[in-house]
Formats: sequence, C-alpha cells, structure tokens
Amino acid sequence: MSDYLRLIDTTTRPRCDVTPLFADYEAFSALMDDLIAPFAQTEIDCVAGIDALGFIIGAAMAMRLKTGLVTIRKGGKLPAQADAIDFVDYTGQTKSLELRTGTVKPGMQVLLVDEWIETGAQVAAAIGLIEQQGGTVAGIATINIDDNARTRTLRAKYRCHAVWRNSNADSYP
Repeated sequence: MSDYLRLIDTTTRPRCDVTPLFADYEAFSALMDDLIAPFAQTEIDCVAGIDALGFIIGAAMAMRLKTGLVTIRKGGKLPAQADAIDFVDYTGQTKSLELRTGTVKPGMQVLLVDEWIETGAQVAAAIGLIEQQGGTVAGIATINIDDNARTRTLRAKYRCHAVWRNSNADSYP
C-alpha cells in the first residue's frame, strides 16, 4: 500500500474519510500520479467525476491530462435539462445521478472517476449516463473498489484501477 494511503481515516463509518489525503499536497500529488499512470497511453477526451468527492479527484486528473471535466451530479442538482438514472446505493437507499444533456459527445473516450466504489451501483449509473449520450468509458479510476459480486462484474467489463482495494466489503447490499 502506498504511504499516502495512511492518511485515509478508516475509523469513520459507514465510509472511510479520504479528505485528509486531499489536504496534504505531496500525498494528493502522489495519488494523482498513481491514478493516472495506468491510463497514460489511453486516449482520453475528458474526465468524468461523480458528485461530490469524484469532482475533486476528477478536476485534478483532468488538469494533469490537459482535458476537460464532466460533472455527474446527484439527482435534482442541475439547473438545465439532464439525463438521469436511478440506483440503490451502499446504504440501500434509492438515489439518482444526472448528466447535463449533450455534455458527452458521441464517440468521446471518458475516464470515469470516483473516490470510493462500494457496491458499484453508483458507478454503473454514471456509466449508463455516459453511454446513453454516446460516450465510451475508457477506464474507471478510484482510490478503492470494494470486492463484491457487483464490483467484480464492473472489473470484468471495464478497465478499472484502484490504488487500494478493500477485500472485506461483501457486507454491502
């Protein structure tokens, strides 16, 4: 495990708090290097960050990759026409994500980013929005992907990269 991962607060529940890692410039920079490395030779037209902490990671990655950032918002937050997809999150609640209509152009190669993937349901909804607008998910980058049946399906279908993998997460619905 990379040294910077020690900054993640694993005592918080139900999620680990990654924000202390963002506050340390050197740690955050190392995280960006590690998240981008597997995609260095991949054609990427934009980075898509999932609301909210995916915006932080996604913005930093987009700057490093010299590309734009697409924001995938929580349902009901966009002030413009948007495509939306519902999903059931790691707490068992039904939620939705939305993407401004026409943001992803057909054929765009999108690097999807979120800070932590528990069940894979939120990422699957984001993928649905990207693909509904004609984009292709070139990869998925995250700090952690919990290991469960749903995330194994994501890993089998998409190029996923996590810097830390929590193997004790089959407790999510």
